[in-house]
Parts: sequence; C-alpha cells; structure tokens
Amino acid sequence: MDNFLNNWGEAAYTSIGFFWMALWAFVLGYAISSLIQIFVTEERMQKSMGADNSKSVFLGTFFGFISSSCSFSALATSKSLFQKGASFISSIAFLLASTNLVIELGIIITVFLGWQFVVGEYVGGILLILISWLLIRIINPKKLIEKARKNLDNSSDDDDSEVKPLQKKLKSAESWAKVGKQYGMEWKMVWKDVTVGFTIAGIVAAFVPDSFFQTLFINSGEGQSSFSFFTLLEHVIAGPIAAFLTFIGSMGNIPLAALLYGKGVSFAGVIAFIFSDLVVFPVLRINAKYYGWKMSFFILFLLFTSLVVTSLVLHYGFNLFDMLPDPAAGKSITDKDHFQLDYSFYLNIVFLIISGVLVYLGFFKGKDIMHHKEMAPKSPLLEKVLKWVAFASYLWLTGGIIVKYFVL
Repeated sequence: MDNFLNNWGEAAYTSIGFFWMALWAFVLGYAISSLIQIFVTEERMQKSMGADNSKSVFLGTFFGFISSSCSFSALATSKSLFQKGASFISSIAFLLASTNLVIELGIIITVFLGWQFVVGEYVGGILLILISWLLIRIINPKKLIEKARKNLDNSSDDDDSEVKPLQKKLKSAESWAKVGKQYGMEWKMVWKDVTVGFTIAGIVAAFVPDSFFQTLFINSGEGQSSFSFFTLLEHVIAGPIAAFLTFIGSMGNIPLAALLYGKGVSFAGVIAFIFSDLVVFPVLRINAKYYGWKMSFFILFLLFTSLVVTSLVLHYGFNLFDMLPDPAAGKSITDKDHFQLDYSFYLNIVFLIISGVLVYLGFFKGKDIMHHKEMAPKSPLLEKVLKWVAFASYLWLTGGIIVKYFVL
C-alpha cells in the first residue's frame, strides 16, 4: 500500500511538473497561432489550390503552415478547401502541414525532446507531404476523388465577407478581440487532451515498468542505441498503435513521447508516435462522414504508409550524420526538479500575464463580437467520456499531491 501511495504522489508531482515546464510554451504557441489565424486571411485560397501540380502542393503546404491548429479543426478546413475546388493532393498537403508543421508543437517538442526532434518534426512534415503526393500520383484514384466530391454537401456558400487590409486589421480593436477569442478557442479545443495526456505521462513514469515498453517496442531498453531494420519497422508500426491506445492529441502526447525515448524506444518509433494523430479511429470516422468509407480508408493507407517511410528515412538520415539525440534527455525529465527559480519560472510568469491580457480582450472587451471557426464533427459520446476522464484526472492529481506532501 505504501508503495502505491508513493507512486501516486510521484505520478501527480511528475504530471504537474511536466505541465509547469511546458506552460509558457503552450501560451506562446497558441498566442502565435491565434495572431496568424486572425491577421493572415485564408479567404478564397482554394482558388489557388485547384491544380494538381507542384505550385498547388506548395500553396497547400504554406496555407496549412499559417493555419496551424488542432487536427479536428484542420480536418474541417481541408474538407472545406476540397469542397470549394482545391485539388485532393493540395487538400492533403494542407491537412498534413496544419497538423505537423506547426509552431506550437515545435515549441513543446523543444521543451521535452530537444532540437533534433524539432528538426525531425518539420523535415518529416515535408516528407509526409511529398510521399503522399507521390503515392497519389502513382495510384491515381480519380474515381475515388470524384465520388468523394459528390459525397460532400455542395450547398454551402462561399465567404464573400469584406477582407480588410492587414494594416487596418492591426489597428482594429475588433480584430484584437477576435485574437483573444481565438486564443480561448485554442485552449477549449485542447484542454481535455492536455489534461489527460500529462496525467497519463505522470502515471506511465511512476507505475509502468520498462518491461511493458520492451514488449510493445521489441528490442528496446535503456542504453539501447543500435537497431536492426526490422526492429525499426516494428517500432514505427507500434508507434501509431501506442498513439491509438492513448489518443489525446499531439500536444498532450509530447511528454509521453519523451518518456518513450527515455525508455529506449528508437528515434523512428517516437517520431512515428508523434506523427500518428491523423491515423486514429476518430479521424477515420470523421473522414468517412465527409467523403465515404472507401476514401477514408484510402486516406488512412496514404498517411500511414507515408509516416512509416518518413520515420525510417529520418532515423537513417539522422544516424548517417550522427545527429540522433541522446535517450538520456527523455529520461532526465522525470528526475528534474520542475519547481525552481529558473528560466521556466520567469517565462511562465510573463506568459501568464500575456494569457490574461488575451483572455481579457476576447471575453470582456469582445464579449459581443461573434467569431466562429469550423470544427470537424466530434463524437459527442467520446467528447463526454474525455471530459469526465479529464475531471477524474484533476481529482487524481489533487489526491496525489495531498498524499505526497501531507500523508507520506
């Protein structure tokens, strides 16, 4: 019993410590994302993405980058672009860029995993797009694409609202109120995922033995740095399976990814785990609702194949240039004293103030301003379950801290 209580206290302390480490990064990332989405307009960009050529793919990638958001928002936007005339490949490029080439994700990865994984995230995001483009060109699923377009509701109207010049927007109190509202929406989209993700990371760090990961990811373990091709292949397949079992969104999964790397999982396996937010069942179901099940499974095949190849290429490429990161970096985050007067403390204070200003602008100054962003249709049951799991996580964390400091 004492051992359980001790692990409970350590799990709660680790979860809260992880979040404290990442708090400033979350605020910075979502603030930047909100600024981009309000001040950089996407109106009529689908007209530039209609051709099936390199320019269209580049524009889809670029617009995805500046529209960085959670996967459910990205699914809705990519569907809208495809529906309004963008080519299939440019819509896929937009989807992959807006979920992988994202500023906020890169910042969180820097905090927990280091610069090598950030480079892997961005280079890998581009590789995912290029490999998907190549597969589409080879397979050439014209009939599937035509059927997918017919499955969409074509009755929606184009947005003909007035587009203000950037300079005018920057001087507009309404635009800044929308930034604040968008910032609030960003947190509303991810608070459950982040809560559950960081709680699971603490539980894994305290309770789950290394033998579990050595079973799921074969031939892994502390100190392991050399892997055969077939071991790496198993790791990049097991990565999406682990992401499916803990589907909490890429932002919430990053501390768990750091733990996996510290437990001896290969660089390729961890990268595949991070890239797996678009190959899980909720996304499969949403794509089926939009395009039909055949196209949904084709997109699943496309993205899964691309992430497997990308993860392997990145691993061997980093290994060739002796750039693979030290697994000890992932292990050290569990041993770190998270609450001390270091750069994280001062950055958190600064960005909490910024967060307060944005919330004030959005929900007090802009309380009468309407701002809506299309989201993919989530499952009400799954969302309700996730909400209650998040509330249970708060009780678990509170109980663990009480146990750690007042019982033991």
